[in-house]
Amino acid sequence: MSTQLLLTEAGLPDYLRERGIARGNHLVQVESAGDGNINWVRRARLGPAESVVVKQARPALERFPQYQASTERLVFESRYLELAAPFDEEDLCPRVLDFDEANRVLILEDLGDSERLDAALARQADVSDAACAIARFLGRIHRATAGDASLHERFRNEDMQRLHGEHIFALPYQENDFELPEQTAACADQLRADDALVSAAASAYQRYLTPEGALVHADVQPGNVLLTASGPKLLDAEIAHVGDPAFDVGTLLAHLVLPAAARGDAKPAAEVCSAVWSAYRQAHGPGHPTREATCRYAGLELLRRTVGAARVPAIESDAAGLRVVALGRELVTDPESVAFAAD
Repeated sequence: MSTQLLLTEAGLPDYLRERGIARGNHLVQVESAGDGNINWVRRARLGPAESVVVKQARPALERFPQYQASTERLVFESRYLELAAPFDEEDLCPRVLDFDEANRVLILEDLGDSERLDAALARQADVSDAACAIARFLGRIHRATAGDASLHERFRNEDMQRLHGEHIFALPYQENDFELPEQTAACADQLRADDALVSAAASAYQRYLTPEGALVHADVQPGNVLLTASGPKLLDAEIAHVGDPAFDVGTLLAHLVLPAAARGDAKPAAEVCSAVWSAYRQAHGPGHPTREATCRYAGLELLRRTVGAARVPAIESDAAGLRVVALGRELVTDPESVAFAAD
């Protein structure tokens, strides 16, 4: 890639005019938008009732500059949104307004300050309709792309895939400096000494890295879902690649049950997970991932959100964290014994 133009808040209005996004003499106002963990993200207000969201991928991750990743991640997100469009029957993906591949800038419709799915889960809202809509979308795109070998070259997203995968399948089971509450830290030591668990995580990692299966979004977690007035929106496909579709579904199921498991009352959330699993299977049809593989990914996601680097607010206390670890461990080592996403 040639020298990248790095956007600034001061320079963004002129850039948008050059791209034909901002027109007329309206003052363009720029403000932050979202968390911006991976990319530089800003909202640009183009007029009284018009705004867009601008994302730029830079070599250093926005919130974690100690990590470097290929800026091509935004190319893969653009391709994912383009490929997913024919299967997006319920309008879950944001609309792409412009993509400047040379400078790795993606301009999307502004979905406003809608509530995120993680916030709705934290207040124990009924999110079953939104979650089932996401599951149906995943089922359709997984079915449509299953076995399509041509997609591997178009989605060779190895930098982001490995960066993400290391934090799920490897780092929690190695010596690390993650800041954990005392009892949770002791539990993390026990997990690292559990040969069966560590082996299961390593096997899942190899399957996750294998470029076979279907096109996966690879980050279907509730921080990437907005609950808008027109329905849920699935964002941030920077990690999209060809891989195991069970990973997408397992990640979604893990986060649907996590807050309830942390509270010690996972039964209602398990019922939602069963509805979501059913919606996914019906949308996918024959050849869908197995429940066992899906539950193992869900368990590993629960564990990494508790003893890994990307801890979530729901498990701030030791008691909550230990409850989530117990469920995660059981899903990984004995998924058939857990009443979760039942067939």
